[in-house]
Amino acid sequence: MTQGAFSNGRGGRDSQGIPRFDQTVPDGGYLWWYLDALSDDGRHGLSIIAFVGSVFSPYYAFSRAFGKGDPEDFCAINVALYGDGGKRWAMTERGRRSTRRSAREFVVGPSRMAWDGEALVVDFDERSVPLPRAVKGRIRLVPSALCRFVTPLDANDRHRWGPIAPCARIEVTLDQPGVSWGGAAYMDSNEGDEPIEKGFVDWDWSRARMKDGSTAVIYDVRPSSGPGRVIAQRFAPDGTTSSFEPPARQQLPASLWRVARAIHTDDNPPARVLETLEDTPFYVRSTLASGLFGEQVTSIHESLSIPRLVSLPVRLMLPWRMPRLA
Repeated sequence: MTQGAFSNGRGGRDSQGIPRFDQTVPDGGYLWWYLDALSDDGRHGLSIIAFVGSVFSPYYAFSRAFGKGDPEDFCAINVALYGDGGKRWAMTERGRRSTRRSAREFVVGPSRMAWDGEALVVDFDERSVPLPRAVKGRIRLVPSALCRFVTPLDANDRHRWGPIAPCARIEVTLDQPGVSWGGAAYMDSNEGDEPIEKGFVDWDWSRARMKDGSTAVIYDVRPSSGPGRVIAQRFAPDGTTSSFEPPARQQLPASLWRVARAIHTDDNPPARVLETLEDTPFYVRSTLASGLFGEQVTSIHESLSIPRLVSLPVRLMLPWRMPRLA
């Protein structure tokens, strides 16, 4: 699948690249919209993920095990805040009765993600875990251009990924904690026609903002069967994209939970971990100092281990981090 070569209603967007939230998700499948941002002064960061058929949900996994797999009944808006004002993480899953999707709006309980014609607006009113503190505010993400690039992550085109707003600005206004900031932002979408564990063993993903305002993304995937795949794309502020040859893969120190992580980076100087933002038994998100095209960049990086995710001990632990309300 190449740029523009997707039908309406796929890739979490319409034919113009505008986010679209009413896409049909098959039983057992998933769809998510992801965004992250760092403040201009380097003091703050966030990530937000809106899930239909949450791939991390133990409740969805147990439902599938009993022959039921309605993704509409396992939705969540995950909000993670970093930096000054304290770290807060919230992900409360809600069922079909507490959610609503239309072309331009996705509502999950008291939170919503919507397209207002010019920008993505996310209003959230959640409770953090393990400390039950309010996580409340609004973000407004304005793309420099919308992107129509979507590509398969696996050989059978059962799992797909593509940026929607790879080059964007964000304005963040938080009531709890009481901080406001602006910065560079990024948004993409992932979708799958089957559970994620059927497609992959693990992956490393990173995105970096370049001096010219473009965004370089490297998606390094190890599928359940067949050879691995490395997707390396550079997205310009005008929405155009070009592939590039990724530099060599460098191993990084494992997380405290011993999740392996690696990145494709220039080798002089070698990449290093600046901060581990999320450290879980199956997933780690970090900021890295790395190199691309001869530039020194700050990369947002994540590593996911599927065998860890689907292990019974992790499934039993996850409700403490991901409570569920009807």
